[in-house]
Amino acid sequence: MIGRLLIFLLVATLSGCGVYSHTGASIPPDAKTFSVAYIVNNASIVAPTLSQVLTERLKTKFINETGLKLSSIDGDLHFSGKITDYKTAPAAIGGNQATTTNRLTVTIEINFENKKDPTKNFQQSFSNFVDFDASQNFASIESDLIAKVTEGLVQDVFNKAFINW
Repeated sequence: MIGRLLIFLLVATLSGCGVYSHTGASIPPDAKTFSVAYIVNNASIVAPTLSQVLTERLKTKFINETGLKLSSIDGDLHFSGKITDYKTAPAAIGGNQATTTNRLTVTIEINFENKKDPTKNFQQSFSNFVDFDASQNFASIESDLIAKVTEGLVQDVFNKAFINW
């Protein structure tokens, strides 16, 4: 019983000073705000909604899973970046040499500036993909695929910035 109480108090204490969150995020205790610049689309193929979806999903993830407040510009932790690749390609071929599965791959480059601890700054590429049935009309499922692929990208960025992966 005392052991559980001590663990609870330790977690509560660390959560209160901003060192730990319920997601395992490690955030400098003096960091209070974050900002996310619009993620521009520099890919050779431009999906019209991708930049907006990615930018908003990053903001939502950080709001929901950290104690940080969103700042329109110049947060203590600042994210910027660009989409560098957006492509579809065959992922699996069936017995009759026809494509059975296609893959949407999105690659982004993120710059992270930690004004409270510059040793945590990074510039890194992240790539994620989602497979889909080749018989489906890509245009009719593209928005769902973008939602799925950005979910993985946002999680990867979150892990790199806050979980130290």
